[in-house]
Amino acid sequence: MSVMKRLQMIFSAKASKALDRAEDPRETLDYSYQRQLEMLQKVRRGVADVATSRKRLELQMQQMQQQSDKLEGQSRQALAAGREDLAREALVRRSGVQQQHADLSTQHAALQGEEEKLTLASQRLQAKVDAFRTRKETIKATYTAAEAQTKIGEAFSGISEEMGDVGMAVQRAEDKTQAMQARAGAIDELLASGALDDVSGTAKDDITAELESMSSQGEVELELARLKGEIGAGKAPEAIEGTGTAQAAGSTTGEAQRTEGERP
Repeated sequence: MSVMKRLQMIFSAKASKALDRAEDPRETLDYSYQRQLEMLQKVRRGVADVATSRKRLELQMQQMQQQSDKLEGQSRQALAAGREDLAREALVRRSGVQQQHADLSTQHAALQGEEEKLTLASQRLQAKVDAFRTRKETIKATYTAAEAQTKIGEAFSGISEEMGDVGMAVQRAEDKTQAMQARAGAIDELLASGALDDVSGTAKDDITAELESMSSQGEVELELARLKGEIGAGKAPEAIEGTGTAQAAGSTTGEAQRTEGERP
């Protein structure tokens, strides 16, 4: 297969696919119905033209019949007047008129037959057009219902292009929201731990700084008092024990001194 034939085949295939994708059956049916209406209109015009020609022949035949009757009357008058030659001439003319009348009669019969055929064809075509119109509307309604059902199904399943775009947009929004929440939480934790300074530009006033300093000092004093309490609780028993020992030693010393004084 040559290159040109392959290119032609590829182009034809792509064009056919594009046309098939762009074709709407409802538009195609409407176009076909319109063409049938145009054809029916042409047939009706043809019937009207044939009927007009037939009517014109009938008028001509009536005029020739009147002329033939007139020539016959003139022939009778000429014979009555003894003018046989004039009577013969009138009859000769009457014969020519009758021949023309016969020709017109033949044409009239042919036109009449043609008119009947066209009238019958017009009626049949009208019936076909009416049937096609009914079928067209039924197919269009069925196609529209199927199209709507398909779109609803695609929307529910999320496979349609529009719903896919919406789903992706929602997913992106959720991802950005989660990322923003995570960032805000991390910043709050860093600010609370003191790892980040407040760079919002709002400097603390003296009163706020003093209150915070007093609060910090109060916490320090409370902690110091707690530690002192724990240490004091631990030394109290030792102090009591030391005092008892000292008192016992003093009592022994006093008794010894009194004993030595009582000796001679």
